[in-house]
Amino acid sequence: MEFIDYYKVLGVPNNASEDDIKKAYRKLARKLHPDLNPNDKDAHKKFQQINEANEVLSDTEKRKKYDQYGKDWQHAEQFEKQRQSSGSSKQPGGFHKADFGDTDFSSFFESMFGAGGGRQSQAKFRGQDYYAELTLSLEAAMQKHQQVLTVNGKNIRITIPAGIENGQQIKLNAFGATGVNGGPAGDLYITFIITAHPLYKRLGNDLYMNANIDLYTALLGGETTIDTISGKVKLSVKPETQTGTKIRLKGKGFPVYKKEGEHGDLYVTYAIQLPNNLTEKQKELFTQLKGLK
Repeated sequence: MEFIDYYKVLGVPNNASEDDIKKAYRKLARKLHPDLNPNDKDAHKKFQQINEANEVLSDTEKRKKYDQYGKDWQHAEQFEKQRQSSGSSKQPGGFHKADFGDTDFSSFFESMFGAGGGRQSQAKFRGQDYYAELTLSLEAAMQKHQQVLTVNGKNIRITIPAGIENGQQIKLNAFGATGVNGGPAGDLYITFIITAHPLYKRLGNDLYMNANIDLYTALLGGETTIDTISGKVKLSVKPETQTGTKIRLKGKGFPVYKKEGEHGDLYVTYAIQLPNNLTEKQKELFTQLKGLK
């Protein structure tokens, strides 16, 4: 049987501290645990290896013996008997074995430390985090509402605050995978995707839109009614308004996230719409206007 480098198994240097060994073991155990990899034989084998490495390196006496004999492990028993006969050694204590079900020690381990006598305890591991995306329309993102989200076959009802932003992520504590051996559950992270709107552009809490006004209203001034995302609004148009003129409607923009009653602004850019299908009389009048320049 071959020598097993337990330090290499855990990915730590030979002078690693107890804390480093514990962290490395827990990280790998969380990744390779059989409950999380039920059909992965390779992961199960690696899990047994890291469990065995932890048994040795997390115990001061066993680690000392392992470091002392190293690749001469085949002669360890002989050395130990000689030491015991001279009264210079202590009987090694038990091992800390994480009980994850059917976990066997390698022949190398049993030859060096014995096959039995391990004390057992269950290591607790936090469950995996879940990640999900939820797509909303611009109108839906403006309203506080409830929605049911299905994650890993489980229906979760969430309340979505008004003003959620595109790409924004929220965390729901303990809605991830169940913990292992009584460990805490993971969290659920939801990323919101706000679809583009054909009429409105959102920048922060402000909205931008274009509105057509007829030539006569643009020249002479008057009123026009536009459809905003929150309803119809009547606007006063100044005489001689030009295409590209931008006006601001304060408080008519997007709701501010988690600040009830606060809104951004709506910016409206005018586009002058020229008349079509002019009558002969209209053409005549425009010709007269042209001559007055």
